[in-house]
Amino acid sequence: MSAIFVTATGTDIGKTFVARGLIRALRRRGGAVAALKPVVSGFEPAEAAGSDSGLLLAALGRPITLETIAEVSPWRFALPLAADMAAEREGRRLDYAAMIDFCRTAIAQNADALLIEGAGGVMSPVDQEHTVLDWMTALRLPLVLVAGSYLGTISHTLTALDAIARRGLTVISLVISESIESPVRLDETCEAIARFATQVDIVALPRLRGKPEHAAFDRIVARM
Repeated sequence: MSAIFVTATGTDIGKTFVARGLIRALRRRGGAVAALKPVVSGFEPAEAAGSDSGLLLAALGRPITLETIAEVSPWRFALPLAADMAAEREGRRLDYAAMIDFCRTAIAQNADALLIEGAGGVMSPVDQEHTVLDWMTALRLPLVLVAGSYLGTISHTLTALDAIARRGLTVISLVISESIESPVRLDETCEAIARFATQVDIVALPRLRGKPEHAAFDRIVARM
């Protein structure tokens, strides 16, 4: 077992929730587990515990401090925008090469399981020239793709899968996370996507309350 990259078809789909569930499932199996979210937008130091980075640290059983936040998320921006826009508004620039080196170093030093969570969706920009897809292509890790069950997700999901396939990347699991108040049932969405994504393992994740505990996470971990 080594490293995987957790991405999504868009923002606020559930990447961090899925990553937390995978961390919990991996920790139950024993062995060391690490997680990174190198780029995070909408970060407020006063609310660090509720940030994506803080939630990952809590799932890992690590203390949540500004120091540990910096370890998992070196590039933090205050505005809840795409990384390139957030950086520009702050008069900053995300060093893409440094971010790739940061991830590669973590992968090389990882002995057991490492999760790297992306920022936004597959085609979200991370700087003026690169998208999350470029980031994933540079690392060439197996992917867990998270999608919603909202109306319109079939097109978004199949488009993301096509873009990923064109780069020669492998999706080990496609997680369909149930969207709130969707007019389409979760199982109907999964069945519709499965007709077109015949080579992908599709995992239905119902809306959960509280901690991310579900057999779906164990199923994904078994494929890692």
